[in-house]
Amino acid sequence: MRYKGKWIFLGFSLALFFIVVGEAMAIPAFARRYSFSCKTCHAPFPRLKDYGTEFMDNGYKVKDKETPRYFIDSGDSFLSLLREIPIALRVNTFVTYNNSATKKLDFSTPYLIKLLSGGEISKHISYYLYFFFSERGEVAGLEDAFLMFDNIFNSGFDFFIGQFQVSDPLFKREIRLTLEDYLIYKTKPGKSKIDLTYDRGIMMAKGFSSGTDLVLEVVNGSGIGEANIFRNYDSDKYKNLLFRLSQDLGTQFRLGAVTYLGKEGEGESANSLWMLGFDGTVTRPLLELNFQFILRHDSNPYLLPYEKKQVRTKGGFAELIYLPRGDESRWYGTGLFNWVDSEQNDLDYLTLTIHGGRLLSRNVRLTAEATYLFRSLYGRHLKFSLGLVTAY
Repeated sequence: MRYKGKWIFLGFSLALFFIVVGEAMAIPAFARRYSFSCKTCHAPFPRLKDYGTEFMDNGYKVKDKETPRYFIDSGDSFLSLLREIPIALRVNTFVTYNNSATKKLDFSTPYLIKLLSGGEISKHISYYLYFFFSERGEVAGLEDAFLMFDNIFNSGFDFFIGQFQVSDPLFKREIRLTLEDYLIYKTKPGKSKIDLTYDRGIMMAKGFSSGTDLVLEVVNGSGIGEANIFRNYDSDKYKNLLFRLSQDLGTQFRLGAVTYLGKEGEGESANSLWMLGFDGTVTRPLLELNFQFILRHDSNPYLLPYEKKQVRTKGGFAELIYLPRGDESRWYGTGLFNWVDSEQNDLDYLTLTIHGGRLLSRNVRLTAEATYLFRSLYGRHLKFSLGLVTAY
């Protein structure tokens, strides 16, 4: 069963790839500020179009265009003071049913309530953050919260500092269309704190006219928990590195590779780990295919001083998005295949998700989703959800 998942994953990815080839973090506050539609950046929201990605990479401003009445005229040309703080809300609500693990119909409402803010502080300096008022019934606090320095010293490099998702240069979990997550990014064996979701650190990125993108991250490797009694966020003395290379191959195909080197713990109990991965995106007018593979090796994830046990983990996902009328589509369909295979057996995960949605308005989306779990901690079962996602 363990190796069967690998071949299913590869077969599913290749099948979707040939189907596509054969036919071959903006928020509502920005729409208010620039007086343009959400579809300028999203289709459907929160999924980003190329223009939305360009807008985000440009520091949340329209390239070569002054924002109308954005700063207060204080009479001091050296002062950049926002006329108003851009704020938006996102609310997700679901009705869910699990036919095996819980056998319960549940009103998961509100599933999340998120306050978002972001924009240009001054020329070449921007910020982005969001605060979870509620995430599955709890106050989760700040997740994304960073400053961005655009084109520092005219070098073409963008510089980020704060807390962000380590996987953002690969695929952004926060703008996926499905309720089902990209599980390989969240997987961490034993007592390890290291995964590819939220962490604190710095990120440098540069894009070239050849279609090549480079990203370097230096992070704590401790997640985004509370500071310790010494007011330090990092729980050990180590810093972890991620290097990312991505290359556009024409206008419809992109390939990427990533490596992550990390260490955590102290002395004889320390855990050294590495991750290697590849990913890609194939785009057509009506279809988009995203795929990801990650291989991970931990030397001592249980942080034991003597009885050390190595753990190897591998997995990935393949995601196909169908837009019957391209950017003008009012409804869409998504298929998502998740696969995690680990020597720590309780991490094994193999699922297929079918998701569909319809825009009731440009910023209100009705969703329906079914996920079949072929392998998980709770065995085989099927779960359903109906949802309403809105941002304003």
